[in-house]
Amino acid sequence: MIGAGYVGLVSAACFSEFGWTVTCIDKDAGRLAMLEAGRSPIYEPGLDDLLARNMRAGRIRFSADLATAVREADIVFLAVGTPMRRGDGYADLSYIYSAVEELAPHLQGFTVITTKSTVPVGTSREIERRLQALRPDADYAVCSNPEFLREGSAIQDFTHPDRVLVGTDSDRARAVMERLYKPLSLRNAPVVFVSRESAELAKYAANAFLALKISFINEIADLCEEVGADVQEVANAIGRDRRIGDKFLHPGPGYGGSCFPKDVSALIRTARETKTPLSIIEQVQRVNDERKISMASRIERAAGGSLRGKTVTVLGVTFKPNTDDMRDAPSLVVVPMLLERGAKVRVADPEGRKQAEPMLPGVVWCANAPEAAEGADVLVVLTEWNEFRALDLKSLRTRMTGDVLVDLRNIYNPAAAREAGFRYTGVGRNGS
Repeated sequence: MIGAGYVGLVSAACFSEFGWTVTCIDKDAGRLAMLEAGRSPIYEPGLDDLLARNMRAGRIRFSADLATAVREADIVFLAVGTPMRRGDGYADLSYIYSAVEELAPHLQGFTVITTKSTVPVGTSREIERRLQALRPDADYAVCSNPEFLREGSAIQDFTHPDRVLVGTDSDRARAVMERLYKPLSLRNAPVVFVSRESAELAKYAANAFLALKISFINEIADLCEEVGADVQEVANAIGRDRRIGDKFLHPGPGYGGSCFPKDVSALIRTARETKTPLSIIEQVQRVNDERKISMASRIERAAGGSLRGKTVTVLGVTFKPNTDDMRDAPSLVVVPMLLERGAKVRVADPEGRKQAEPMLPGVVWCANAPEAAEGADVLVVLTEWNEFRALDLKSLRTRMTGDVLVDLRNIYNPAAAREAGFRYTGVGRNGS
C-alpha cells in the first residue's frame, strides 16, 4: 500500500484484518514513527484498535523501503493524494506518476498494480503506458479499485460495503482481485468487475450525485423558509421514496471534506475537456460555494444585523463529525468571515483543534462547549458532533451574555431551544 494517508491506512488495516500480509509505504518519517509506535496519525473511530491488533499479529507493518515491498508484493495499491490542482481544478496526478516511476524498477513476477486513489478517467491507461516505457520486460496488470469510504465510518464501510468495484481487462488480474476480496464475497458483498474507464468514472459520478443531493436539499431549505414549510418534514417525505432515498438530504452549510469538492471539480474539468459539459454538476459546485458564504450572513442577521464587538461561539469546525479532517470544511469560509465582520470567535471541537488551529488564526480555542459559551452573544452549531446534540441548553444559555442560537445542522428542537431561553434560527425550518 503506497501511501499511509486516510485511504491507504484504512484500506491497509482492513486488508490485514482479512488475514493478508500488508506493507504500508510512506515517505513521511514522522507519520511512520507514529504508526510504528502504534498510534494513528488520523482520527477514525476504531482504527487504532484495528492497527494494534494486526501489528501484534504481524500482518501489517510500516516502512519507507518501497523497493523491498514492491519486490515481495502480489498487489501494489497506489493510495497517494490526488488533490485539486491549482488554477484549473483538475486532479493533480503528480504523486501517482511519481510512485509509478519509483516502483517500476522493482517489479518481480506477475504484479497487479491498482489505483485506490480517486483518479480521472484514463489514468490507469496512462500508468500502463508509462510502465511499458519504463519496464517493457515486466509482467503486470493495471487495475482501478476506487474506494467508497465515509470518514467517521470508514471501517464499517470497508468491511460491509454496498459494493466493491474493480476495473480490469485482465483475466489474471481479476483472479487476483477476486482472491483479495474473497472474505467480503463470502459475506455476500457484491464484487463488481467492469472496465477500467467505467470504474474510474463511477467513483466521480457517485460523489457528484451525492453532492447534488446536498445542494438540492439546501436550495429546498431556502424555499421552505420563504413559504412556511419545514425542510425536515419535506426531506423525510421524499426520502421515503426508495427511488430517492433518505441519505444526504440534510440541509446545512454546504459540503466539504477530502472528496466532494475536488472530485466535483475534477469531473467538471474532464467533461469540459471532452466537450461534454455537465451543466447540472457545475451548478452544484456554484450552489455549494455560495452556500458557505451565505452562512456568515445568516449568522449576522440572527445577531441583529451586526457582529461588530459581539462574541460568537462556534461548535464544531471539522467538515463532518467523527473526523479531524478540515479539508474544504465550511468553517474555513464561515469563521474568517465572522472575524472580518468584527466578531470575537470562540471555538470548541472534540477532535479538530490540531488540524484547524493553524488554519483559523484569531479564534479562541476552548476545551468544550460550556467553556466556549462563556460570555457569548451568539451560539453557532457548525458541525453536528453527537456530544453537542446532548448539551443542556438551559445550562448553556445561563453561561451566555446573549440569547441567539444559530443551528446550521438542525440538531436541536426549535421549541426546546426557545423554552431554554434562546432565539432560535435553524435551516429551512418552519418559523425558524
